[in-house]
Amino acid sequence: MPPANLNIYSEERIAIFIDGSNLYAAARALNFDIDYKRLLEFFSSRARMVRAFYYTALIEDQEYSPIRPLVDWLDYNGYTMVTKPTKEFTDSQGRRKIKGNMDIELAIDVMEMAERLDHIVIFSGDGDFRRLVEAVQRKGVRVTVASTIKSQPPMVADELRRQADMFLELSDLANEIARDPRERPPRRERFEGEDGEMLEDEDDDVFEPA
Repeated sequence: MPPANLNIYSEERIAIFIDGSNLYAAARALNFDIDYKRLLEFFSSRARMVRAFYYTALIEDQEYSPIRPLVDWLDYNGYTMVTKPTKEFTDSQGRRKIKGNMDIELAIDVMEMAERLDHIVIFSGDGDFRRLVEAVQRKGVRVTVASTIKSQPPMVADELRRQADMFLELSDLANEIARDPRERPPRRERFEGEDGEMLEDEDDDVFEPA
């Protein structure tokens, strides 16, 4: 059964905006993997889907990127992919890290699409999006935030959750969007632990090469 507070109407023009690293971290904290085909079908069957965006940074100079198969699969299966190269830096302890924040790209797309939409679903718990949510609400667009408060610590910022018109708890969506563990599709979870793995920081899209 879908969550009781879904509040999506069949006549609404809807778009989903997925902060890739944030959603991955939230689902991992809840011990399930996202089936992106099921996720798209779930929302498309409940409203007039205009666009589904997925945001992620890519390490361009790697011979093989562990996330590339996921990016390619999504690109061919109904998602609009928004990517950019990561930036490398050295932290205060001298450790090499890679930063790939996609907040600006997501915010620009939400603002540009808002006039064509009735309802926006943002898959992220990043508190930096609170002002974005407030801005599109002033345009008459309803905003749902999908993340989780059931992880330790919670993955959604309290201010973002309060600002949204609706909050979707990811664990309540698991029956609708979780991947069957017996399947082996080209998703990022499949490549965790292989050579070239990048470890994602759940807060600020900073990666530390393994």
